[in-house]
Amino acid sequence: MDLSNKCALVTGASRGIGRAIAVALAKAGADVAINYAGNAEAAKQTEDLCAAYGVNTLVFKADVANAEECKAMMDCVKDHFGRLDILVNNAGITRDKLMIGMSETDFTEVIDTNLKGSFLCMQLASKLMIKQRYGRIINLSSVVGLHGNVGQVNYAASKAGVIGMTKSAAKELASRNITVNAVAPGMIETDMTAVIPEKAKEAMMAGIPAGRAGAPEEIADMVAFLASDKAAYITGQVISVDGGMGI
Repeated sequence: MDLSNKCALVTGASRGIGRAIAVALAKAGADVAINYAGNAEAAKQTEDLCAAYGVNTLVFKADVANAEECKAMMDCVKDHFGRLDILVNNAGITRDKLMIGMSETDFTEVIDTNLKGSFLCMQLASKLMIKQRYGRIINLSSVVGLHGNVGQVNYAASKAGVIGMTKSAAKELASRNITVNAVAPGMIETDMTAVIPEKAKEAMMAGIPAGRAGAPEEIADMVAFLASDKAAYITGQVISVDGGMGI
């Protein structure tokens, strides 16, 4: 994929899947804006990995659940790069707990970051992309948003919401040469999945026909494809990258 002369914003890009996506886009030639919420050192490490490919980079701290911070970030991206061609909504959190013991805060914090945060960034980015008459928006959902999971009612709701939002936005923006798609990762080796109890991991692995967890780079490769002109006729789709977990 050739993303030369393109500018991308990746939310939650300081580590894990977000970092892999930012690096993959940079490797393909895109300038990259790296969003993070708390770990400045990790975000700088992502920036260094991207800059190694000779692209222009920007690091911006913002809580995607905060509308004012999202606008400040988008304004900074526009001022720095002059445009925005690719938005990847990757920022996400978990507050896993069985529904019977889940607090309202556990629920709303996950919805605010994962779902509302994606909406705010997508809304702001689409205004720039409409003027350009070009754009690629890729939202990170999850296999959990498609099939549910014990102890993740809040997370499943947020990721299922991302899917509905993706399909609706795709219909609204297609006539402006803007595609909107979602990627639904399965079991991926990240800090987020590292804390899953071993017995739970074994049960999950038993349900993966490929017999292994995925790597963040395997998600990043799909995102890079959807961000490229090779995927110009693909919109409103949810692509599972899960080793067959959802079969």
